[in-house]
Amino acid sequence: MNLHNLSPYLRIAMDSYVSFPWFLEERVLFDYEILYLKEGRLKVTVEDDVYFGEPGDIFFFRPKQRHSISKIGTDLVRQPHLHFDLFYQEDSPDVKVSFKKLENMTNDEMKWFRSDEIDRLTIPLASHIRLRYHLAIEKLQNEIIREFQMKLPFYELNIKGLFIQLFTALLRENYWNRNPHLFSNINELEQVRIFLKHNIGQRVTLDELAKISGISKYYLITLFNQTFGMSPIHYHQLMRIEKAREMIQFTDEPLKRIAELMGFPDIHSFSKAFKKIEGVNPSFYRKKKTSRS
Repeated sequence: MNLHNLSPYLRIAMDSYVSFPWFLEERVLFDYEILYLKEGRLKVTVEDDVYFGEPGDIFFFRPKQRHSISKIGTDLVRQPHLHFDLFYQEDSPDVKVSFKKLENMTNDEMKWFRSDEIDRLTIPLASHIRLRYHLAIEKLQNEIIREFQMKLPFYELNIKGLFIQLFTALLRENYWNRNPHLFSNINELEQVRIFLKHNIGQRVTLDELAKISGISKYYLITLFNQTFGMSPIHYHQLMRIEKAREMIQFTDEPLKRIAELMGFPDIHSFSKAFKKIEGVNPSFYRKKKTSRS
């Protein structure tokens, strides 16, 4: 799934209250659904897996995925939920919310099933997620529902932006749940990241970072890479080159002096590192500056 092309379409956004005995029979959806359990308890069956939902839980249903939902106990159940397409299609406004089993679908209804793009994610999105930061997701979902119901000018555009924030938060929650060792070390990793940010003008070593974080340098490389997508040394190098590019564009400092300020031993090593990351020599940005003046 190409997240750069994400263009969500919200079909339904509502806050549902259930105060009586309630059961949703097995069905399959044409689209996706995010159900957030704000109050009460639910028993949710997805395919052949059974989950018991508590306040702060998220359930995620996919197209053609068998599921049923039943209320547990007599307490009020509050379940804000969203039905959506991840990518807008010409028939998106025509597709309905299904309450049927797959075998009961008509030929015309079969054409409404969305392709399950979630399967293309590197980390599969779970059907049931026990949230760590449920208030952030709850707030976003409430804002989406409010926008959907009020329909102020340009609400469609605002909903897309809010939904992308919600979907990102959900993907991150799913990632932390599947990698608890990263979440338990997130404060130490953030400490390393801040140190790198505040020391872009000098070279750093893994031994130094290991001492700061209290994590062995080899395990630190693994954790940092899994969290930020690169090694700490590569992260630091990117920040140094980014700052150097800014100085080339917006100051008159000689390239040799900028190389020194960024902790490079000479202009040659600086130019080599710069071109490896930017794809052009440092002078490319200085030429652009001169051409504008």
